[in-house]
Amino acid sequence: MFDNQHPHTPAIDSLRKIVSPLGRIPILSNRLRREFFPLYPLAIASLSARLTALHEQSPIDLVISTSSAAIKGLEMPRGSSCKHLCYIHAPARYAWSLQEQYSQGSLLRRIGLSLTTPAFRAWDLKTSANVHHFMANAHYTAAQVHRCYSREASVLYPPVRTEMFIPPSPSATKREEFWLAVSALEPYKRIDIAIAAANRLQHPLIIAGTGSQMSKLQAMAGPTVRFMGRVDDKTLIDLYQRARMLIFPQIEDFGIVAVEAQACGLPVLAYKDGGALDTVIDDVTGAFFESQDPDTLIEAARRVPTGSDQACRENALRFSYLAFEKGLDDQITLALNA
Repeated sequence: MFDNQHPHTPAIDSLRKIVSPLGRIPILSNRLRREFFPLYPLAIASLSARLTALHEQSPIDLVISTSSAAIKGLEMPRGSSCKHLCYIHAPARYAWSLQEQYSQGSLLRRIGLSLTTPAFRAWDLKTSANVHHFMANAHYTAAQVHRCYSREASVLYPPVRTEMFIPPSPSATKREEFWLAVSALEPYKRIDIAIAAANRLQHPLIIAGTGSQMSKLQAMAGPTVRFMGRVDDKTLIDLYQRARMLIFPQIEDFGIVAVEAQACGLPVLAYKDGGALDTVIDDVTGAFFESQDPDTLIEAARRVPTGSDQACRENALRFSYLAFEKGLDDQITLALNA
């Protein structure tokens, strides 16, 4: 629907791109997409018409969409047997689950969301019927699909680059004691909890990532908290390989960072909700805390296992590219034969 011109992979970048008229407005593609979500149904209508035209030129048997907002609303060509398989990462969060968080910091945005969300929800629910089969990226997302659309979804975990994110070599020095947080610095990520815990214990905490909350979080951070901003893959792998644990205090639909960390042998201290329930094994590859507050996090940190590099690595391999490709092939076969 949008094209921000950022490169992906050579294979993806070589494909033909069809962008909605809304998505061809540069400032929307790069900065203001969410502010214009009430117009998403118009963008989907234009793409649906384009899909019908393409089908008339050369019949299409299957459409696979990957959706975290509105693209699942694509309408298949009328009268066709074309199937729609949707890989869903979340029903639109700003309409169904995170309205309060997305409203923060802007009175205009808060008013706009309150006025337009009911109509968008009605459209989103109606167009969920355009999907023949939902694949969710985690059991948490499958539950959201059922809650929002009253539809069932199979679960297909996203692929993680386990061939690149690897544990430290046996000859490497033992892990250091610092905690690590890798995240966009946005309100719902709850990095403030990790900072408050580190402040209280005067424990080293390294934070990799940027976002709208950077200044606010820096202001509350004590002397043991270090912000690294956006880091490249090489630096990120080095952090995963040296840290004592990854702090994962937010609710994520899946949470690839938690799997990347485990692929590098790093245990995860995670809030007990969302995709972490699929990716972290309590007392084996990490530990859960049950309330988003510093005291509960600190108490659970004492239970994070040590010497768990191999267990973390083995768990992460469940989410490899090979596992994803096999699962997707199975889902495609089921969709085409349904």
